[in-house]
Amino acid sequence: MAFHDNDPTAVNRKSDHIELAFNSQVEAHVVDNRFYYEPMLTGHPEKGVVPPVPFLDKTLRAPIWVSSMTGGTALASVINHNLARACAEFGMGMGLGSCRQLLYSKDHLEDFDVRNTIGHDLPLFANLGVAQIEQLMETGETERIEQLVADLRADGLIVHVNPLQEAMQPEGDHFKRSPLEIIEEVLGRFSFPIIVKEVGQGFGPESLKALLQLPLAAVEFAAAGGTNFAKLELLRSDPVKREIFEKIAHVGHTAEQMLQWSNDIVDEYGRNDIKTKHLIISGGVSHFLDGYYLTQKSALPAVYGQASSFLRHARGDYDALQQYVQSQVQGLALANAFLRVV
Repeated sequence: MAFHDNDPTAVNRKSDHIELAFNSQVEAHVVDNRFYYEPMLTGHPEKGVVPPVPFLDKTLRAPIWVSSMTGGTALASVINHNLARACAEFGMGMGLGSCRQLLYSKDHLEDFDVRNTIGHDLPLFANLGVAQIEQLMETGETERIEQLVADLRADGLIVHVNPLQEAMQPEGDHFKRSPLEIIEEVLGRFSFPIIVKEVGQGFGPESLKALLQLPLAAVEFAAAGGTNFAKLELLRSDPVKREIFEKIAHVGHTAEQMLQWSNDIVDEYGRNDIKTKHLIISGGVSHFLDGYYLTQKSALPAVYGQASSFLRHARGDYDALQQYVQSQVQGLALANAFLRVV
């Protein structure tokens, strides 16, 4: 608060305070009890400056991951290049949407080829479904996967695991083997880093336990609470199927549940037996406070991911996305300065 006499905003500001005071009352039950608020220990942080985060053998300037979202749509090029531009500006990592259509044709490569935009200092990962990988293994065409990663100049590959989505999808694929078996084979075949993610239901504790013992670059939660692709596919189905299967589309686990299980697994096995290097905590993480809380609570090095929140701002002019990400980073800077996790 300024104490000098020549403050031209003082009268208006004090008038605003009086008018808004009654609307600024906070009920005790809505106070966010996940944090201790510590206003005495530091000054205001530099605008938008947060501690750098070592992640996937690179360094992020913000602990945020752009989670895989859009694949082969007319808007893919605009969205992907806007997102890559934001990553470059704010120092975030990025997972591309499904790159399935690039396996057999390079017609749309420019829609996904964002390496020059994001730069070489930040992580960029291609993305394929476990069903496509299983099919390529069966036909002896796994070189297509290596070519895909090379064409995109990606640091590695995200394998998305989506059995419920495929089961609900009218034209869905059928897994012949367990995703765990397929991913173990992927790790044996390819030298580039592998991330495994779900698509909106998350992973239960036994699946997490199996994944964390594999030498993965990261596990991405994609927990319940964000976009639910099983439910999305049901909305594309006929009304009878929708009514029958609606309830199973709502099963899943929250990011907070999954983080607790992950921490318990680390405690049970010890860091030496946990081969996965990082977590990407996503699914219902709609706000920087959620992201800050969850990453601070993680026993493994973690960043937080968002998909739909970015997508909402990335479909048009870059300015809207820039303002959104800037507010997230500024919020993280304040959280780092003044909040401690309970």
